[in-house]
Order: sequence, then C-alpha cells, then structure tokens
Amino acid sequence: MNYKMIVLDLDDTLLQDDGTISARNKRALMAAQEAGVKVVLASGRPTYAMRALAEELELERFGSFILSFNGAKIINWKTQEEPFSSTLTPQMAHDLYKMSVEEGVSALTYVGDEIITASANEYTAVEAEITGMKVVEVSSFEEAVQVPVVKVLMVADPERLVEVEQKLKVQMAGQLNVMRSKPFFLEFTEDGVNKGTSLNHLIQQLGIERSEVIAMGDGYNDVAMIEFAGLGVAMGNAPEEIKQMADYVTDTNMNDGVAKVVEEFILKELALTV
Repeated sequence: MNYKMIVLDLDDTLLQDDGTISARNKRALMAAQEAGVKVVLASGRPTYAMRALAEELELERFGSFILSFNGAKIINWKTQEEPFSSTLTPQMAHDLYKMSVEEGVSALTYVGDEIITASANEYTAVEAEITGMKVVEVSSFEEAVQVPVVKVLMVADPERLVEVEQKLKVQMAGQLNVMRSKPFFLEFTEDGVNKGTSLNHLIQQLGIERSEVIAMGDGYNDVAMIEFAGLGVAMGNAPEEIKQMADYVTDTNMNDGVAKVVEEFILKELALTV
C-alpha cells in the first residue's frame, strides 16, 4: 500500500517518557517526509505546546500539519493558516466550570498562552509541565474567561474522574464531545470534534484517501483516528482495549514503536533505509 500520511499522537506514542523524540523515530519520519509523505502531529495539547516538536521535525519545510486540542484546530505549519478551528463560547466554559464545582473536581482552560484555573493542584501542574505553559490561578473563572476557548478540562484523581465522565457524557450528549486524554484529564470540546473528524476534514482538503493514512496512538482520545485510518496502529504500551480496536499493534513508545511502523509500512515499500 502506498501510504501518503502518518498521523501521530505525541505523549506515550511519538515521545519517549522524558518528552523527547528518539533518534530512530526522527530518522524514520524525516526519511518519510523526504519521500513526500505528510507527517501530522495530533495531540490534545494546545498549539503552543506543539511548536517545538513541529520545528524539530521540520514540518514547515515539508508542508505538514498539526492537529492540536484533540483536533479542534488544524494548522498548516508552512503557512500558519487554520483550515479548521472549533471553539466553545465563554458561557459554555462557565457552565462547565460550574459543573466541575458541583462534582468537586478542578477545571482549567486556555486563554492566550496561559492555563486558567480557579483551583491549581497537582494535575494543573502536570498540564503545565506537559505544555510548558504558565498556570494562572484566578479568583473568578467567569471573569477570567471572556473569550471563546478551544476546550475545557476537568482534572481529578482517575477513580473520581471515571464517575464524572460517565455522568457528564450522558448529560452533555449532543452538546459536547467528552473524552479522557489521560486517566486524570477529562476533556470537553465542541460536539462532533475529535482527532478522527478533523483528520477526515484534512485529507479531503488534500485529496488523500483514508486508506492511504496511518494513524498511531495509545489513548482513548486516539480511538477515533485509529478507527478512521486505513492502518490504525496502537502502541505496545496502550491499554488492551485500544489494542483490540487497532489494525496493528507496534512496539512501545520507549522502544521506537513509531519508527518500526514507518520502516515496515512506508520505507520498506519505497526501498528506503535509514
């Protein structure tokens, strides 16, 4: 099969546990791009937190893309144009904050390049570490959020968040997309927006068939794109449930699982070595 696009989750997929891209993964992805294959970084991370990785893989030079905020934004890294962007109204963000208070969990969102929350804790600190963004603890979430936002996160202990997820998925059905990106992160975006729907939007613009796409991920927020792609790949470190949904299971993020797929399904087909 002549694959034309590789779509990659970041944390626990492309990235090693220390947040870096391994030398083998980078060589494989650069070789694929040199051969004309588009590389798309698809993450729950805000755009700001994906810039350095986009630059490291030279997405600008190859006209490649990022899907940030779990697909709520598509960005052409060469032109910096946004062919797709989805937001929540300030009122919806306020409503979600009120729900978080009722459920006894914390909420956060993003305004500019800052993380806004009314209750900073260990989980908002994790988001700050992942994204490189500053946490701003505010006295009034409603007053601090007066512009549309891309998404809202509720953060709490995983056991508690499972209960909140089950309740709010039912309550917000048809209004918002509700998914967990990590055991302690519950994300809310516009209804119908996820990595899979955004990927569909992107390939239609580029004239690429879904059968020509490889998508790799490890988390529940990756399921939509794994199921959408012609070759949906689960990482070796993914939960067993996600592995069962995938077409193929590769090695772990710590053992160059991404490179092994690129080498086997793209570079070998093109008779390229790295």
